[in-house]
Amino acid sequence: MNIERLKEIREDKDLLQKDIAKVLDITQVQYSRYETGVRVIPIYHLIKLAIFYNTSTDYLLGLTDERKPYPKSILKK
Repeated sequence: MNIERLKEIREDKDLLQKDIAKVLDITQVQYSRYETGVRVIPIYHLIKLAIFYNTSTDYLLGLTDERKPYPKSILKK
């Protein structure tokens, strides 16, 4: 996981760790551990962040530099 990406995208939106922790319904300390790589971010939090930031999980994971999200799935209704 590209932990720098989590901090970068948060700071690009002028948000604090406590703001993102609130979105994920966790403590700021817990979120800080995701950003620093002390703890691995659970998939359900990763998905929630991708939706919140309107990007892809691949971008958050550092697998692509394209911020634009993928088109919505036709299977998800």
